[in-house]
Amino acid sequence: MRIVLTGGGTGGHIFPILVVARELKKQLGEKEDADLLFLGPDGELEKELMNKELIPVKNIICGKFRRYFSFRNLLDIFRFPVGFVQSLWHLLVFMPDAVFAKGGYASVPVVFAAWLYQIPIVIHESDVMPGLANQIMSKLARRVAVSFPDSEKFLPEKKVFLSGNPIRNEILTGNRENALKIFSLSPDKKTILVIGGSLGARVINTAILSILVPALKHWQIIHLTGKKEYETVVREAARLGVKAGHDGYYPYPFLLEKLPDAFSCADLVISRAGANVITEIAANAKPAILVPIEGSANKHQEQNALAFSRVGAAILLEQGNLGENILLEKIKQIIDDKELNFELSERIKKFYNPRAAETIAEEIIKLEKA
Repeated sequence: MRIVLTGGGTGGHIFPILVVARELKKQLGEKEDADLLFLGPDGELEKELMNKELIPVKNIICGKFRRYFSFRNLLDIFRFPVGFVQSLWHLLVFMPDAVFAKGGYASVPVVFAAWLYQIPIVIHESDVMPGLANQIMSKLARRVAVSFPDSEKFLPEKKVFLSGNPIRNEILTGNRENALKIFSLSPDKKTILVIGGSLGARVINTAILSILVPALKHWQIIHLTGKKEYETVVREAARLGVKAGHDGYYPYPFLLEKLPDAFSCADLVISRAGANVITEIAANAKPAILVPIEGSANKHQEQNALAFSRVGAAILLEQGNLGENILLEKIKQIIDDKELNFELSERIKKFYNPRAAETIAEEIIKLEKA
């Protein structure tokens, strides 16, 4: 069975594609070979991860539509037709039995080309509020996988199925004892894990720095600053008298292989509300404070965080309320209140479906047999 995988642009798209690809190989490997091809933008992360999985990569030019005025929108108007023609060619040469699209602007040319060839398409929506690309592509797809029940009302009813959000199995392989050694943590202090995403979240980084000195009197902090913010954060911490890697403060630009260990030793997670990271928090059943990006496309992070907070699965703090006193108060409340800590852990883990990738892979395989 030949399957094209498409998406990309961010880790939030690439990692779920990777997980579904592994599941397709597993399910098809028992009876037949899975011949996979990744078709998407020329990005470092895409190349690195697909090469590790031995999945061939073909690149196309992708145009991104921004919901704000930008001269780059004018340029990208001409990029889409180029990417569409490139997709037509690559699909003609490979001629897959199905296409799996993770969503985002990188998927659109491929999905339009696949639809023209009448190749069955499955798309996946991670967020509560579907993005513009998936809203458009859902009209062309045979099946639409969603991570949240609330998403169903925004998409064609007969095509939708609830899968959950596929995440890497490795995220659950962390070991607390190993983590204490890896991060040089004290077993006698509670640990806060701060996640701002691969590019960093300046608002969260600034908020953590504002409480750093009083917070370290009680707790220890693993701080994922993002690559662009790392040096600035370390420099500012030093100005406050806190040396990176000492005194209970452990900043990192980004964690990939060691992230499961960071989760395993965390007593509280402070994070953005992207679909992937909140699913990873849910999989590890960790109490969380979610700080969604204000003004994200379709307010997707705000809607994700609301879905969790409405049922008491996480604490929602808007950026405008991320003051020093409120943040310290919320951290202290969650860590010190054992009952609240337990309730948050129990409720959040219900948002994790360990069969998400399996469910999506089954639907893709069914299309070929239909």
